[in-house]
Amino acid sequence: MRHLPRLLLITGFAALPALATADTLSIKLENDILSSGDDGHYTNGLEVIRTAEPDADHWSRRLAGLMPGWDQHSLDSVALRFGHQIYTPEQLETAQLIEDDRPYAGLMYAGLSLFADTQHEGWRGTQSLHLDLGIVGPAAGGKRIQRAIHHVTDSDEPKGWDHQLENEPFVNLGYQHRWWLQRSLGGLELEYGPGTGFALGNLYSYASASGGLRLGRNLERSFSIPSVAPAQGGSQLFRPGGEFGWYLFADLEGRYMAHNMLLDGNTFEDSHSVDRRPWVGDAKLGLALIWNRWQLAFANIWRSREFEGQREHDQFGSLTLSRAF
Repeated sequence: MRHLPRLLLITGFAALPALATADTLSIKLENDILSSGDDGHYTNGLEVIRTAEPDADHWSRRLAGLMPGWDQHSLDSVALRFGHQIYTPEQLETAQLIEDDRPYAGLMYAGLSLFADTQHEGWRGTQSLHLDLGIVGPAAGGKRIQRAIHHVTDSDEPKGWDHQLENEPFVNLGYQHRWWLQRSLGGLELEYGPGTGFALGNLYSYASASGGLRLGRNLERSFSIPSVAPAQGGSQLFRPGGEFGWYLFADLEGRYMAHNMLLDGNTFEDSHSVDRRPWVGDAKLGLALIWNRWQLAFANIWRSREFEGQREHDQFGSLTLSRAF
């Protein structure tokens, strides 16, 4: 079991040459220090994403053709994702079990994402399909990674990792569909509209509804609003070259959480858990910049309370740097 994270990474990187073209490489960091300055709950996430536009005979197009509501000609890009996340209670220096705060958990995963973007007269539709395989528990290395980082930064030593969730592999499927109306506003380009989505698996199961907007210049160079956990990675593809582009973005999302292992505890073993709140909301506000072969996006996220007894909402930041090749 302890070798599963290494196997996921080796398998994933071995699959990278199967992408038709290495269009974009992205690194995404999600951390509460980027926004609130706190250190607890969703405390850190790191994801490496490689995105490509598949050739006409690429295997990802044949895969898309097997999916309901998809066809191989509508597939615009495919991404391989590799990530690690850390979740803790707020009081890191307490060695005893904190029963009324969320469990310690480390999470490691590899994921595959398919993206489609269809332009219509005055609007466009986007859809994404995601499959994630990974593990929660000591095998993900959350304890070692957080303690090493806190040692280097001379931060408080996290002492409660003996109460983390047990090892449990997971499989999760996610889907999102958005409708973007396209307008102009004071010489700027504007896109806005609703979205829906869902996730099914032993890590997360939920249904979501959202509304978002993008306002700026040269929006056609980039395609989406950056996503944050628990949603799987959004499309990082952008068009290199051309004029400088930028946009402000905002998004409101509500989720009905039917299952969240990171709060509900392990499926097959006894572990620490808290009473999950079924309704959770996110508010996201950010800025994206696109120049030459680079794209930089920052988002600030406010999240409503996720479990009973949580004292206040969470706040964290997301920073994504992308380079087109």
